[in-house]
Amino acid sequence: MKAEAAARRQSWPGPLAGAMLSDAARLPDAGPELFNPGHYGEQARPVDAGGRQAAWFVQGPGWQGVLRRYRRGGMIARISRDAYLWNGEDRTRSFREFRLLAAMRAQGLAVPAPLAAAYWRQGPVYRAAIVVERIPGVRPLAQALAEPLWQPAAEAIVRMHRAGVWHADLNAFNILVGSDGQVWLIDFDRGTQGTLSERQRQGNLERLRRSLRKVAGEDGERFWLRLRDSYWTAWGVGIQP
Repeated sequence: MKAEAAARRQSWPGPLAGAMLSDAARLPDAGPELFNPGHYGEQARPVDAGGRQAAWFVQGPGWQGVLRRYRRGGMIARISRDAYLWNGEDRTRSFREFRLLAAMRAQGLAVPAPLAAAYWRQGPVYRAAIVVERIPGVRPLAQALAEPLWQPAAEAIVRMHRAGVWHADLNAFNILVGSDGQVWLIDFDRGTQGTLSERQRQGNLERLRRSLRKVAGEDGERFWLRLRDSYWTAWGVGIQP
């Protein structure tokens, strides 16, 4: 997998001042309209599986993508669904995810290519969105648990962890499987890259376990047990209790 092209940054003034990063080679003329589903007309289709009803399949000249607006979950969403405290441009969720995906792609990991990311600031808070390339012909792991996919899924997670990447929400909908058996990992909002502890790696696996059990009950648990064993075998330490 080739390294990504350099990102182009552009900004715009208030009242909703903001900025965006975009793939300089593939979207040379992109502007903030890229993050408005209405810009695509009938070509914008809501993403049904998973998520918080804040993602759309979109397309432009020579590319197909997924537009996702950042949304909060849990109790805090009752206060604000999409506003985040401003701590500087480099700490915006959209710019961090764009750069993490670009770094992972450069390392040869099977993750979607980042196409563009933006934020809009208003006083002490900001809102954000990202567009990543759509992976054709894939389905979520949640819909493929009857197939013996635990080993390729485990190996994809091992590669992510060996690259020092922690996934904030590794679940059965954020692991995609292609018709060729290729496993992709998606949705790296709040993900980080650095030195991972065993506790962080275990945490990723346990989060996936809860997701699989929620989706498929005992069948999900059996799938996870096979995935766990495959993970530790691929990691090179043998099966863990």
